[in-house]
Amino acid sequence: MSRQELKIVGFGFRRGASLASLAGLLDTLTQRFGAIDALAATQSMRPLVQSLGQARCLNVILVADAHLPSVTTLTHSAQSQQARGTGSVAEAVALLAAGPGAQLLGPRHISADRQATAAIAIGTSL
Repeated sequence: MSRQELKIVGFGFRRGASLASLAGLLDTLTQRFGAIDALAATQSMRPLVQSLGQARCLNVILVADAHLPSVTTLTHSAQSQQARGTGSVAEAVALLAAGPGAQLLGPRHISADRQATAAIAIGTSL
């Protein structure tokens, strides 16, 4: 029996990001890629993503902040690289949460207020 592919949205954001910033990104990704199976965040970013997950009835997968530098991302933000050791927190989180062999469905999306990013990965982990 093969495992079902899951769509997981990973988030990265600045301290000033709001729940509305994340919700807008989730709406955009859902419109573009269809139903989302889970959300993902680093442990340090858990509270805001957990709030969104509760509001949308979606599980939140947590990944260790320390694992971010081990992931190759499609986009490369100098600020993200300096602060977190990865080119895109959202892309790295989505890939880590989706499990081994996961693939991004495209580069990260940036919220209208530029406070948050989100990326979607396909994988088999949940």
